[in-house]
Amino acid sequence: MSHLLRSHAPLTDSDWGLIDEEARDRLTVALAARRLVDFDGPKGWTYSAGNLGRVNALAGTLVEGVEGAQRRVLPVVELRAEFSVARQELRAAERGAEDVDLDALDAAALNIALAENVAVFHGWEEAGIAGISEASSHEPIPLGDAAGQYPGAVARAAERLLRAGIPRPYGLALGPECYRAVVETTEHGGYPVFEHLEHIIGGALVRAPGVRGAVLVSQRGGDFLFESGQDLAIGYRSHDDDAVRLYLEESFTFRVATPEAAIALTTG
Repeated sequence: MSHLLRSHAPLTDSDWGLIDEEARDRLTVALAARRLVDFDGPKGWTYSAGNLGRVNALAGTLVEGVEGAQRRVLPVVELRAEFSVARQELRAAERGAEDVDLDALDAAALNIALAENVAVFHGWEEAGIAGISEASSHEPIPLGDAAGQYPGAVARAAERLLRAGIPRPYGLALGPECYRAVVETTEHGGYPVFEHLEHIIGGALVRAPGVRGAVLVSQRGGDFLFESGQDLAIGYRSHDDDAVRLYLEESFTFRVATPEAAIALTTG
């Protein structure tokens, strides 16, 4: 039996189909980090740690002449976001309603995606995760006060990566405010800033909720490693006459293998 206990929920197959589809739609646009880093998995709920390939020497010895060392690993973290669905709304969906209220699910999906993005790009100290921008060996580069200045800043960042031996293509994660400014701005002569940035980086330009400013990353592979234990899934918690209480859950580890393969771009 799956630990998600979906079979215990008072939901029909069509109910689960509606809920799963809504979650996929929300998560697809919000999970920015996965579009820019290597994704390995899912390896299952029982997967507990990523292998770092290193050891710590153990003090003392059990037997004279025998040395001991302990493997170093990075434990997975578990994320959970709970939400409720009104049974009245589910009954309306069964009757063919097109305006089913799933706002609580939408909020939970956006929140868990936001947490994943923040962990990857800015780290999670309590979980032992160093984010891309914090792990970078490069000094941050200011983006500038207006979107028209972004191409110059990104070009400087790209040149710095090239000098460090990191080839194109690069990906650019833009925080929502920066992304909106880019989409809405044209340079002198009417050339869209969005297209100029795509030309500079040669890779994906991504709206990334949770990112502060922007982060330019290598997309050659092998530099940023996201290991998924359980991929995002919906589980059952409880229910009463009015609502079914569910949750979104995942487990993962993340580490930066090449600190020189990314640069943070700051605002303010």
